[in-house]
Amino acid sequence: MRMRIFLVSTASAALIAGGLTATPAMAAPAAPSEVGTYITNGDRVHVSSTPPRTASAHGWWIKVSGAGTKAKVTIWLQMKKGSGRWRSVAKGQKTVKSGGGSSRRANVRKTCANAQKRQWRSLIDVDIIGVSDSPEKAVTKAVTVRCGL
Repeated sequence: MRMRIFLVSTASAALIAGGLTATPAMAAPAAPSEVGTYITNGDRVHVSSTPPRTASAHGWWIKVSGAGTKAKVTIWLQMKKGSGRWRSVAKGQKTVKSGGGSSRRANVRKTCANAQKRQWRSLIDVDIIGVSDSPEKAVTKAVTVRCGL
């Protein structure tokens, strides 16, 4: 499982890094109190325990500090093609509070056509409601699962 921490608000991040200065023609930079730290996380792709046989994954976020109480979590299931490229095969989305757990995460499922071994991973994007955030996405570790399409 790969964990990523994101700094929210590019203006605030630039201010902290010393790369943004206020000029008369420019609005004052965001106050450092608006900067937040959030963790985007997800589990590895697995075959769901509930029928029908599906590849399944979950994505969530954890608020460490900053504004925002809910986020739109989008998760894509990706399968590796024979050419070595990853292809998105399913998408799930849910607006949730911080924390993970069965009620605070987005899930995605794709029905397996057969039991062939394939490499799978998930891509997770968290957009904190009402707060600017970076465009980065978390990618879970690739795993081999008996679920072909």
